[in-house]
Amino acid sequence: MAKKKDSAEKRHRQSEERRMRNKAAKSAVRTSVKKFVALAQKKDVPASDAALKDMIKKIDTAARKGIIKKNAAARKKSRMQRYYNSIKAAQ
Repeated sequence: MAKKKDSAEKRHRQSEERRMRNKAAKSAVRTSVKKFVALAQKKDVPASDAALKDMIKKIDTAARKGIIKKNAAARKKSRMQRYYNSIKAAQ
C-alpha cells in the first residue's frame, strides 16, 4: 500500500479542523436564532431584544469569517429584525 504524502496528511488535518470550527459557528447561529424566536413568540420584548443583539453578533461574525455568505447573513438579520419590530409594535 502506498504511503500518504506528509503534505496531504497535513492538509487533511487542517481541513478537518476548519470543518469542525465552521460547523460549530453555524450551530451557534442556528441556536441563537431559535432562542430569539422562542422569546419573541412569548412576547418577551426585553429578553428578545437582548437575544436579537446576540444573534446579530453571531451572524456578523460568521459572515465576516466566510462561514455563511454575506447576503445570507443580511437576509437572516433583516427577517429577524422585521419579526422583532412586529412584536414590539403589537405590544
